[in-house]
Amino acid sequence: MLTTRQFANNDDHLHEECGVFGIYNHAEAASYTALGLHALQHRGQEAAGIITFDGKHFHSHHNLGHVADIFGSENIIKTLRGHMAVGHVRYSTTGETLIRNVQPLFADFEFGGVAIGHNGNLTNTMTIRKQLVGRGCLFQSTTDTEVIIHLIAISSYSTFEERIIDALHKVEGAYSLVAMTQKSMIGVRDPFGIRPLILGQMPNGSWIIASETCALDIVGANFIRDVDPGELVIVNQTGLRSIKPFTKSRSWLCIFEYIYFARPDSIIDGISVYGVRNRLGNILAQESFVDADVVIPVPDSGVPAALGYATKANIPFELGIIRNHYIGRTFIEPTETIRHLSVKLKHNVNRVSVFGKRVILVDDSIVRGTTSIKIVEMIRQAGATEVHMRISSPPIMHSCFYGIDTPEQEKLLSFNYNITQITKLLGVDSLAFISIDGLYQAVEETENTDKHLKFCDACFTGDYPIVQPTLQCID
Repeated sequence: MLTTRQFANNDDHLHEECGVFGIYNHAEAASYTALGLHALQHRGQEAAGIITFDGKHFHSHHNLGHVADIFGSENIIKTLRGHMAVGHVRYSTTGETLIRNVQPLFADFEFGGVAIGHNGNLTNTMTIRKQLVGRGCLFQSTTDTEVIIHLIAISSYSTFEERIIDALHKVEGAYSLVAMTQKSMIGVRDPFGIRPLILGQMPNGSWIIASETCALDIVGANFIRDVDPGELVIVNQTGLRSIKPFTKSRSWLCIFEYIYFARPDSIIDGISVYGVRNRLGNILAQESFVDADVVIPVPDSGVPAALGYATKANIPFELGIIRNHYIGRTFIEPTETIRHLSVKLKHNVNRVSVFGKRVILVDDSIVRGTTSIKIVEMIRQAGATEVHMRISSPPIMHSCFYGIDTPEQEKLLSFNYNITQITKLLGVDSLAFISIDGLYQAVEETENTDKHLKFCDACFTGDYPIVQPTLQCID
């Protein structure tokens, strides 16, 4: 989403940057959008916004914080009048979250107002932004979403549909967009399909466009289908229309959606996220079995894989680490001592499940290793006789440029050290990551899966589906 990237110093997970939700033709559009954003809160916990349209006027409310805090007031919802709405949750990748960057963004064009919410990252943002500034465009935010808005503004085409297609032909990178005009709702997914986007419908016929199926479940909508890579869907008073204006490409859906980003109860491109994570644990147990007394997940993302591992290895599963869900990312850490103890603000060991036992810790990934080191230390202090760590993703060796917040490559633990060295650094008796083949086996072991589906696994392999940014003419 943002052109400047800075991985949070007190965090050790990769983060999805945004979630989008749009609803067309519903009397309670704002309320349902707030519910949808609540279901998508995991995709962005720093800010949220909703823009509605009542047939004459657009109404908006944005703020920093969680959805429940921003839209929990009935008075706020009442100000968001209208039968159409677009909502957005955001995770920033700069050190500071600014209200001016909170989406959806709104622009008043000569043909009317437009609200746009974006999930992803454009790889040629800086090149295009420099050209736009050179021709007199004024930017109010640092988001690459505003680049798209300016490209729409300078397009020579007449309709919004033609203008957004023209604009998106000039950008590179990953994007799933939901846009709202005075007459229609538009969803579009980049030709590589890196970020997910789905279509749903309410029992009354109202259409929904959202990042994940879990946003449909909370509002009682039915899943219709995924938006295809390179597809643009338009919903208006005549119904749903689909066009595919971009050069067809193989699908390169981000495989980390299945490992960590998406909610476990979502279905992404026809594949159950929970099912994949459980199978990851099964395969991990096959690839790297170790005799132990208990399997413990690093909560919460490690739970499905740990269950899969325990089942396959026939070793008891225990909730040996309890997570405090009431500590946010913005908790103040004023001293070095408190920063050192910060992991205990979120995690505490259930000593009864650990003392005197050989423990297998299962987590979804290791980024920098800072949290893993502290958790292993806590397990040791609780009396574990052995600590073995199993990771349900391959080693993360490369940074992401398509909408995932990652550190620079030189800060990635697996880029700097081999498994033997990492084992020593973490203080574990053994360490194993799932193999790339095992990862793909877990994703493909399901019905309704396109066996030719290709995923973006660049963070593991360095095989980037989109080339380095190029200088483009925007005239």
